[in-house]
Amino acid sequence: MDRPDDNPMNHPAEQPAGSDDDSPKFGRLLIVLLCAVLVIVAITLISEALYT
Repeated sequence: MDRPDDNPMNHPAEQPAGSDDDSPKFGRLLIVLLCAVLVIVAITLISEALYT
């Protein structure tokens, strides 16, 4: 049992190392960034083809 003086600043308890609930999703972010780059490339190529 925690004594009141063990946590004087009322910090939250440490999370276990295996919890992935709040970890960032780097795979999803990478896919979104790749799609954004592809859209920019497509807009560039289409605008170059139309306005030259």
